Amino acid sequence: MLGPNGAGKTSLISIVSGIVKPGPGSVTVDGYDIVKDYRITRSKIGLVPQELTTEMFEKTQNVVAFSRGLFGKPRSPQFVETTLRSLSLWDKKDDQIRTLSGGMKRRVMIAKALAHEPSILFLDEPTAGVDVSLRREMWDLVKELRKSGVTIILTTHYIEEAQAMADRIGVIHKGKIIIVEEKETLMHKLGKKQLTLKLTSPLAAIPRGLEEYHLSLEENGRVLTYVYDAKVETSGVAGFIQKLNEQGISFHDLQTKESSLEDIFIDLVGSSK
Repeated sequence: MLGPNGAGKTSLISIVSGIVKPGPGSVTVDGYDIVKDYRITRSKIGLVPQELTTEMFEKTQNVVAFSRGLFGKPRSPQFVETTLRSLSLWDKKDDQIRTLSGGMKRRVMIAKALAHEPSILFLDEPTAGVDVSLRREMWDLVKELRKSGVTIILTTHYIEEAQAMADRIGVIHKGKIIIVEEKETLMHKLGKKQLTLKLTSPLAAIPRGLEEYHLSLEENGRVLTYVYDAKVETSGVAGFIQKLNEQGISFHDLQTKESSLEDIFIDLVGSSK
């Protein structure tokens, strides 16, 4: 779930997780209403909030075991050990939370959220404020959790994070979800391609007869740029190159670039203002 700060990502998660009382409308989790069937829905959801909210003087394994008990799950030292090992926390099982690094504390929060064996895990900006290496470790961890069968809803404003991990992308802006699509479908539908030509001889202006291509001329007339919709323009590039030849315009270098998820996000948010 992508969105700028204040878009409503955390509010949405808080409603689904039962932390904030919803207004009009309804929310179902795996077919169960979050108000009428709140015990069932909460048992299905694990939540890793933005803030570190745990007892700093408690030991790591005790924190996870306690969270498991809160949901009525039977004691299972084996499950706690398996969870901590999967998160590379087993060697820290007897350490107090306050002694752990920031990255380790984040992992403890995930272990807590997984303690009652939820089928859905919300990660609310889990990499906000962490360094690049730790962020990539978190990406790998999320991928492993996904492989294990856990459905993960990740909120972030790091575009590269969504592009690296997500199967589906939702964009929220000013409290409204403006689109939800498979990542590849979204990039295919809304992505554009850019063709950049470095001209052999500079142009003073874009020649007449090329208006339909909406070209831009840069670097003192030495670079010609053509932006087009890849899914529609099946033969547009070939026709464009032919038109250049007819005009006597030659080039010595050609580069293509496809829109990134960041470009698409900026366009979506900008168009919904």
